[in-house]
Order: sequence, then C-alpha cells, then structure tokens
Amino acid sequence: MSAGTSPLSGGRRAATAPLPTVRAGADYQLSIPQDARLALARGWLWLGMAALIGSGLFSVLLVVSRTPYVNQWLPAANFFHISLVLHVDLSVLVWFVAMGGLLWSLHGSQRAQGAGWVALWITAAGTLAMALAPFLAPGEPIMANYIPVLESPLFLVGLVVFGVGTAVLVLRSLWAAPRLGLQYDGRGALDFGLSSAAVATAVALLCFAWSWAVLPTTLHGKAYYEILFWGGGHALQFTWTLMMLVAWLWLASACGAHLVLSPRVTVLMFLLALLGVFVTPYAYLAHDVASVEHRNLLTWAMRMGGGPAIVPVGMAAVLGVLMLRNLTAEMRPLRAALLSSVLLFGAGGVIGIFIQGSNVRIPAHYHGCIVGVTLALMGAVYRILPSMGYQAPQGRMATWQPWMYGIGQLMHIIGLVWSGGYGVQRKVAGSDQVLRSTAEVAGMGLMGLGGLIAIIGGLLFVVVVIRAIRQPQPSAAHG
Repeated sequence: MSAGTSPLSGGRRAATAPLPTVRAGADYQLSIPQDARLALARGWLWLGMAALIGSGLFSVLLVVSRTPYVNQWLPAANFFHISLVLHVDLSVLVWFVAMGGLLWSLHGSQRAQGAGWVALWITAAGTLAMALAPFLAPGEPIMANYIPVLESPLFLVGLVVFGVGTAVLVLRSLWAAPRLGLQYDGRGALDFGLSSAAVATAVALLCFAWSWAVLPTTLHGKAYYEILFWGGGHALQFTWTLMMLVAWLWLASACGAHLVLSPRVTVLMFLLALLGVFVTPYAYLAHDVASVEHRNLLTWAMRMGGGPAIVPVGMAAVLGVLMLRNLTAEMRPLRAALLSSVLLFGAGGVIGIFIQGSNVRIPAHYHGCIVGVTLALMGAVYRILPSMGYQAPQGRMATWQPWMYGIGQLMHIIGLVWSGGYGVQRKVAGSDQVLRSTAEVAGMGLMGLGGLIAIIGGLLFVVVVIRAIRQPQPSAAHG
C-alpha cells in the first residue's frame, strides 16, 4: 500500500479527520472519511444508541425483578422473562449489529452506498417491531440461547425483518470492503479484522437459514428455537470478538501506546479466529442439527478458534497503555474503555472455565464477555465522535463512565458466581429463585447492586455521547 493512500477508498485518496496522538510502534488506526459514508455511519450510531436506551429501560425492570425483597412488588416471573428477552436482543443483537454497520460503513469504499441506507432502514424497522411487541402483542417468552424470542407474530416478523436488513448490510459491506494484500501495516490489519467480522456474520446468517430449512417440523417451543439459533449464534460470537479485538488495538494506538504486536502477527490472530468460523458449516454437513455431536463441535470451535487470538491482542493492548504517562483529556476515556473491557472479558472467560451444571454462573460468564465487547465498542464510539465533527468526550464523566459500567457489571457477575455456587438457577426470578440461605440472598443482593451501578454507567454513556453530539467542533471537517 503506497504512502498517503487510504485503504478506505479502494486505492483513492480520501480526506480524514484523525485524532491527534503521539505514537510509537505499529500504528493501528482507521481513517474516518469525510464524505457520504460519514452520514451513513451516523445513522448506524443513532440506531445503536436507541437500542442501548431501550435495553437500559428493560434492564431496570430485569435487575429489580431479581433483587430480594424488592421483587415482591413486581408482577409474576413472566414479567421478568419478557424484560429479559428485550434486554438481551436490544443490548446484544441490535447494538452489536449497529456498531458493525458503523464500522463497516467507515472502513469500506463508497460502492453501493444506497444499499447501505436500505440496510439501515430495514434493520431499524425490525428493531422497532421487536421493541413494541411486549406492549402490543407480548406472546410467550422463549429463553433460547443467543436470541431469546417472544412467540408473538409482531416480534417474530420484526426479527425476520431485522435479519433481512442485516443480510443486506453484510452483502454491501463485503462488496465495498477494501482490497487486501500480502503486506500489512496497522491500518491494513484492522481492515482485515473488520472484513473478517463481516465474513463471520455472513456465515452466521447462512447457518440460521440452514437450521430453519432442516429443522424437524415436530419441534416446538424452546427446543425449536434453541436449535434454530445455536449454529448461527456460535458464528456470531466470532463477529463480536473480532470487532472487539479491532477496537482494542485501535483504542490503544489512539492513546499513543507502543504496541509490540506486529501487524503481520495481528493478521494471523484474526485469521485464526476466522478459520474457526468455517467449522460451523462443516458441523452442519457432518452432523444432524439436533444431535449432541453437532452442538459439541460448535462449542469446541468457538473455544479453540476465538480464545488463542484474544490473549496476545489483549496483552499487547493493555501493556501498551499501562506504559503511558501524561495522557491528554481526550485519551483518558479511551484508555478507561480499553482497560475495563479487557477486565470484564477476562473475568467472563475465567468464569466460563468453572461452569458446571445449569445455574447463574452461566449468565455470569456471558455477561462478562458480552459487556467486555460492549465496553470496547463504547470506546470506539468515543474515538469516532470527534472525527464525525462532534466534540471529543472528555472530563470526569467520560473517564469514569467505562469504569462505573465495568465495575458495576463485575459486581453483578461476582454476585451471580457466588449464588451459582449454592445452585441458584438461571433465567428465574422472584420466589422461583428459591433463596434458602443468607449467603444466597447476599449473593443475589450483590448482583442487584452491581446491576444498578452498571445501569447508571450505561445511562452515563448515553449522556456523554449526546453531550458530545450537541457540542460540535467548529474546526471539524464535515465533508
């Protein structure tokens, strides 16, 4: 790649608005183009923000419904399950896809720009239908892994529409992706990571369709949706992980960190994760979708494909930022988001090693990992805002927000692990939790307190972003 050429424009020069930093070592940066792609990226940002706000509202109801003594003032356990379905789908599925749309819109060329807008409007329409379903046609909540659902025509139609929009987004992203070569600098390595995430999403959508086509018609309820979403859900974990790794490297470099991980090694790490994705379609060819062998092979692929890539990238990013001194006001929130993300994701990974049986240790594991991804993407939003013409998030609120969100979630998962040691079951609330001892009540109480702190941290993210958007930089380029 020649000097002065942006990988975002397929070989053409593009105006960029970089955040001023002092760097050494590999330069892991993504250029932010100042053209029509920026407007599309803003649209995906607003969809993601709307999903987080909606998820926060449902999470308030969710945490309260599991907190001892307080939950007796709420309706039956079904209230908890409906809130849980919407909380998970908005905070994971919609928020992550929206952030994928944001990043893919910026790192690709302007090719098929109209398809990008079509994808945005379709996914937004599907999101709206799902969010309205609990109030208009709630249906029975089905707590399937990866994508819980409401057996409501409105919710299911919304989910299908959202899936169609995601498919358009991924096809457009792959079509507009920058050309890849054999020689990589830091920017090219991040481009490879984002393109790999788009490929993983395409594989996930293929697996969802494959499962739907071959599932026995005799299956109903939870058994049906569990198998329907199992294969594609595993593939999506690679998408989220790749996006997180890209964000870690980008945030560390934006803080001026010296990263000892070379771009070539980084590409190999991304490639290792991507190869794990392709075990998924093989599992469909080798085993029946309802078989134990199919399920176990997908679980093994996720552990072996994603895990080895995370450790070196995370260590390089953390060691790089820990060596920094005298950070500017704009850099401190980026470092906070990076360190809290690695902390939460690492905690979730360690908890996953000790899972036995079906109890609240399982949600402790995936809450740690999912919130680790969320914090990384929050940091990416902070990094992108000044390049979009908005004020760079700075000050105590912006710096403490990732820590408050992360520490609250850490308390949340510690409470769940504590209670899981006593056998408290997952996906239950109120009297169904059967809290028999003071220790069990204390554990779930810690979970509730941590959840409340995390909710405040999530709301602060919304406040910080909206404040930055309302105070644009006069000198910023707008295209």
